[in-house]
Formats: sequence, C-alpha cells, structure tokens
Amino acid sequence: MLRFSPIRAADLRAYSRLATDATIAVTDLLENMHHNISRLPGVFGEATDEPARGIAGFVYRSIRGITRKVGGGVDSLLRVVTPQTLPADVSSQREILVAVLNGVVGDYLLATGNPLRISMQLRRDGVALELTPEAIAATVPEATGKILVMVHGLCMCDLQWQRRGHNHGELLSAEAGFTPVYLHYNSGLHISTNGREFSDKLEALVEAWPVPVEQLVIIGYSMGGLLTRSACEDARKSGKSWIRHLRDLIFIGTPHDGSPLERTGNRLDALLGSSPYTVALSRLGKLRSAGITDLRHASLDDSEWQDRDRFSGKVQRRDALPLPEGVRSYAIAGSIAKKAGTLGERLAGDGLVPLYSALGMHRSPQRNLRLPESRRWVAYGSNHLDLLDSADAYARIRSWLDKAESEGS
Repeated sequence: MLRFSPIRAADLRAYSRLATDATIAVTDLLENMHHNISRLPGVFGEATDEPARGIAGFVYRSIRGITRKVGGGVDSLLRVVTPQTLPADVSSQREILVAVLNGVVGDYLLATGNPLRISMQLRRDGVALELTPEAIAATVPEATGKILVMVHGLCMCDLQWQRRGHNHGELLSAEAGFTPVYLHYNSGLHISTNGREFSDKLEALVEAWPVPVEQLVIIGYSMGGLLTRSACEDARKSGKSWIRHLRDLIFIGTPHDGSPLERTGNRLDALLGSSPYTVALSRLGKLRSAGITDLRHASLDDSEWQDRDRFSGKVQRRDALPLPEGVRSYAIAGSIAKKAGTLGERLAGDGLVPLYSALGMHRSPQRNLRLPESRRWVAYGSNHLDLLDSADAYARIRSWLDKAESEGS
C-alpha cells in the first residue's frame, strides 16, 4: 500500500484542496477578462461579470469541471492514506509557512474547512496548553503569579518571538520572574473576531492558573497589539474578570492608526477596477484576508466591518478605541533612521509602520491614544523585525516593568 510521511501527506491534502480552489478562481478571472475584452468596450466603459459565451464559454466550463473532478479524486486518495489530524510534533519551518498562508487567506481557509487553518491556542514551546489547573500545574511546574502573554503579528506564529537567539518573553522569565505564555492564532481573520476569542482564552487562562494571579502583562507585536486592544474592549463590554488582573500593556511596532501599505493596495484595487480591461485583475487584490483589510484603518470592533464592503475605498473617520482604564500602557516604535529629527524618521518609521502610528500619536485628539512621553520610546536604527530581538527594546521593557513593580500595582 502507498505510504506517506504523516506530516507531508496531511499537508499535501490541504495544499491540494487549495490548489484546486486557486485553479478555479484563476479560470474565473481569465474568463471574465476574456469576455470583457471581447466586447471591445471603451477604456472606462462598463464592465460585466457575465461568463464567456459560445466555444470560449464551453472551454472555461470544461476546465472548471475537470479541475473539480481531479481535485476531488486526489482528495479522496489522500483521505484514505493520511490521518485526519496533524501530529503535534511539527517543524518550526512548517509552522512559519502555515502562519504566512493563514495571514494571507486565513478567512478563506476557515470558510472552506481547509486543514491548514490555524485554531487559536495559548502555547508554550509550540505546544498548546490545556486550560485546567491540573494540566497547567503539570506542564508549567515553575508557574509564578506573574503571567506574561505574548501576542505575535500578521503572518507570524508564536515561535517567531525567538529571533537570532533572543526572546523577550524568555528573558523576562529568567530575569524578572514572569511566566510567559504565547498566543497562536489565525491572523487572517477579522481583528475583532480574534480579539473576542483571545478575551475568552484569557478568561480561561486566569481561571485555570494554578497559583494566585498577582499580575498579568500582555506584550503585543504589530497586529498583536491591535488584537489585544480589541480583547480589552470585549472584556470591558462583557464584564470578563481577567481584565481586573491586567496591569501593563506593551505595544511593539503596533499600527494604531492603520497601515499605509494596505491603504495604498486598496487604492490600486480601485484603479484596476475602473476599467473593463483590468477589472478582473482587481479580483487578485481582493483575495487578501479580512485581517489584512482590517489593518487599513486599524478596525478593532465588529461594527467597523459588519454590513460593509471591506474593499471600499471610503475612509471611515472614527474615534480611537480607548485604552483600558487603570492599566499602564506603553508603546515602542522602530525607526530606520539613525537619529531623531530626520525626514526618514517621520516618513518611513520602521519600514512598515509609521513612527507616530506606532506611538499612538495623531493630530486629531479623538484618534490620539494620549500616552505620556515617559511611556513612549523609539528604537533608532531598527526596522520592523528588528524590534523582536532588539536588546535596547528589551531593556526599555524591563525598565518600565521594574519601575511599575517598585511603585506598586
């Protein structure tokens, strides 16, 4: 009987499904482009979503039919020879690849039931924690009353807090007595959807912690900071108890005012969609996940995307979601500039997130997070990824937490 490596075979089935879906999507795109061009409309004439007619239409229908049959046959074969669930001992390389895929099309993976979709977990060393007092006491025997939760960014996984031999969480464990726990989540879902589930996980974690909780600290990197703010708002609205244990929030490279890169991409979509000759190409940009489009204006609440076209170019001006009351909040920004006051500092930020966005600063009082200067800091000569292993950034985090502890909660 044909045999496969459990990890590779199970992945192969999931990738096979995705390849089938992608082939059909590309066929639809090409058919739409073919039909629009064959009509010879004006450059900015009206586009149509109608299928191609005649022989061309027959060819496209045949391609879709054959693709579905072949894809279904491959899926049936792999279902027989592979396990239904993936083993836990997967490689970090695979985890990183799957995390990228989830960031780009994670909502689609969930909607189609693809096995490559990530389910939210709180983990340590890449292994999910069972959120019961007995299980945590057994797997984390060194647990202290100081819980540190680390939340990664878009297209990332929890293992990527370790970079070039450095991990902020591990050092805070060794030097300051924190017990780190790492969130692992599908970053392609809406931020508010992930925020709500994260809030539920934190409630379960605090209730199951085997020793009395003295202090809860959350460090959010990039999108992880937005997800954390959304979770705090969920706890406020629903009255969850974990928020009462939260003492400090630290944002690292978080785009509090949204992502200019996503806004530029959305404008490009609109430009491509303005002509019947390129409207099919605009569909490619619209394959990106809900998590990515939420970054356009840092949408943190369901009301900001429900019953709306998430690809609409209309700018939604709104007040910033307030930071939780009674919680010390801090922001670290990166700057590729070597020193303050340069044009590069103001425009480029860390290469992905503008400086003032990462610091929660905005000209409009309604969109300014009002963090005091003592709780804002810039890592000069650092790009977005450098913030993960910056010794200076870690030193700043450690000094903030040490000062908070000395002043009392």
